[in-house]
Order: sequence, then C-alpha cells, then structure tokens
Amino acid sequence: MPANGLWTLSDLCTPWCVHVAATLGIADHLVAGDMEIGPLAAASGADRDSLYRVLRHLVSKGLFAEPAPGRFALNEAARGLLEEPIRLGLDLDAFGGRMAHAWGTLLSAVRSGKPAYHEAFGRGFWEDLDAHPAIAAGFDALMGPAGHGVPDWHVLVDPADWESVRTVVDVGGGTGALLAEILRARPEVRGTLVDLPRTVARSVEVFQAAGVADRVTTVGQSFFDPLPGGGDLYILKSVLGDWPDREATAILRRCAEATRPSGRVVVFTGAGAGEDASPELLMMVLGGGRGRTLDELREMAHQAGLEVRAVGRQASGRVIVECWPI
Repeated sequence: MPANGLWTLSDLCTPWCVHVAATLGIADHLVAGDMEIGPLAAASGADRDSLYRVLRHLVSKGLFAEPAPGRFALNEAARGLLEEPIRLGLDLDAFGGRMAHAWGTLLSAVRSGKPAYHEAFGRGFWEDLDAHPAIAAGFDALMGPAGHGVPDWHVLVDPADWESVRTVVDVGGGTGALLAEILRARPEVRGTLVDLPRTVARSVEVFQAAGVADRVTTVGQSFFDPLPGGGDLYILKSVLGDWPDREATAILRRCAEATRPSGRVVVFTGAGAGEDASPELLMMVLGGGRGRTLDELREMAHQAGLEVRAVGRQASGRVIVECWPI
C-alpha cells in the first residue's frame, strides 16, 4: 500500500468532524431552514468560523453540500445523520461519546489483553453504565431495534420444536424486542425477560406495543446470579460476545443450572469468517468481550455443563447454536 494510503487509513480528522456535526445536530438544523453559516452556527451553539471549517472539510469528503459560499445543504450521505441509530452512535454528548473516546484505550487493551476503558472514564464499562442512566439508556437503544433492526427469531429452533415450547426465557434480553417478536408470533408461549432493573424497566412499552404484556414476566437482576428455572427455552443473543471467557462461561453455567432437567439454551453467535470485525473490537475495548469460533463455544459450553447438539445459520449469516444440559 502506498504511504499516502496509510495516511488515509489513519486520518482521524474526518471521523471526528462527523461526530461533531452529528452532536451539534447540523442535519436537523439544515432541515429546519438554517442553511447560512451564521444562523447555522447560532442554532447549533457553535463558533461560526470553527463550524465553517468543519463543514468545509466534510463537504470535501462528500458529506453535506455547499451550493454557495457559506451556505450548506443536505446531500444523500448527510441525510443519514437524521436517522435515530446514527444519532445514537455518533452523539459525543451521549453513548456515542463513550464509544468514540474508548478507542483511545485500544493500545492498552492490546498490550495487556484486558479492557482499559477505566483509563478514559475512571471506572469499568458496566460500572460506568450503572453510574450514568442516560448513557445506559443509549446503550440499550443501540442494542435494540434502533441499532440492530427487528430481531430475526424464525430460525431460532426448528419449527417442529416449537410444539414443545411453552416458556421462553430471554437472558440479557435488553428491552425485550426479540422476546416480543417471539410472543407475538407464538400466542401459546409465555416469556420471561431477564436483564438489569434499569433495562427491563424500559421494556414495558415494547411489550405493550406488541400486545403481549399479559404473557411476560420481567426479572430485574444480573445474569451472573441464579436464573429463573423451569423454562423450556433459554435465549442468549448478543450477550456472550460482550464478555471475556470467564464471565461468558459463568453466564452459560447459570443457563445450564436453570434448564435442568429438560430445557435447552440457544446462543446467537457471530457470522464467522468474513464478518466485519469492528463490533467485536469495540466490545473488546469496552469490556473485554470477544467473538468465538464454534469449537471454542462448544468447549466453553461443555465447561458450563452444556452439550452442543445442533448448529444452524440465519439468512444474515449469524450462527445459532443449540445446547442441552449434560
């Protein structure tokens, strides 16, 4: 790769300018009619000259248009800044700021093999969410439909197997989007959502909107504590990859305990080879999480008291692993 190509890959100017434009709500102000740099700066609470330089740079990179000197407009690329998940992920005053600044700890994480999030924020990632409810709400939103779309549950288990499923426990299920979709499609099934109290408290609207609130029990607790027992199906989606091996094994062990004697656990894992590695790297930086191969997951499940009996794949490429208690 030519030297100038390395400079392009390592240039931090453009991404930070994008974050700044998103945080200031520039796209929204343009929609509202503040197109001249003076009114635009006043509306966004920014210095006129500094904002002008940022926007000129972004125009040169294809984000925003400048139809006349000092007058800016949205283009197709900039309209993405009006979308809710983009706002959540880029806003430096919200959870997007945590993700952006956490990358400054990457070198320490790579050198030590441990998360260094505390170097930037004074405490570990999960402890930081506990201390800042608004930031935690942004994280929950990005983990839900706003960030990941409507959950695809259809290949969760073989269609014939649903005949034996009457209770589903979604472990670390966030605000309940996946569980709501399952219950809406399977009226004979009851569900239990397990997540931290601050998170399950935000599930009420999700279940009510889906029309399934009367068939859901919410349990506000850590999934490192004993889980509600007696469920037919326990789901782990976007959970294990957030944690190092020891903690991920502990979560599986709690699931194994809860499923005995006849329940099962279904784990959603990454798509594998060729998958974009940036989400896995982000969770490594934030909390020491990591993706795992099927063999690694199989061994981890065995250590937790589970046996992998079936492996499937969603249309998206995400792998579904079905485990039974040993």
